[in-house]
Amino acid sequence: MLNPDDTKPIYIQIGEWLETEILSGHIEVDEKMYSQYQLADMFNINPATAAKGLNLLADANIVYKKRGLGMFVSSEAKALIIDKRKSQTLGKLVKEIVKEANYLNVSEEELVEMVRVEMREKGDSR
Repeated sequence: MLNPDDTKPIYIQIGEWLETEILSGHIEVDEKMYSQYQLADMFNINPATAAKGLNLLADANIVYKKRGLGMFVSSEAKALIIDKRKSQTLGKLVKEIVKEANYLNVSEEELVEMVRVEMREKGDSR
């Protein structure tokens, strides 16, 4: 859910929460998205803040607007979210991990093995 103590603005947290709802299948393609007023009620926030979060998704073509009906999940939403998170979120985390590994003199092989172990423990051995 939302973390008011996070340095990340609430509207970005709203956008990311909605993306996660789409990725997890809780909101399907062509399904109506929550309205700004529903989100405002759910999270006890200003409707303008909720609208800003929704507009992030609209600007990224994750949702589309139907005049007078609201916003709906686009057919390419999951692919767009995955691409964005891989390049932005995961990319940033990898850079931070590599930087920390360099400080600690952890070799590439050690780092890769740490990732493999973690993925095995999570049941994902791709």
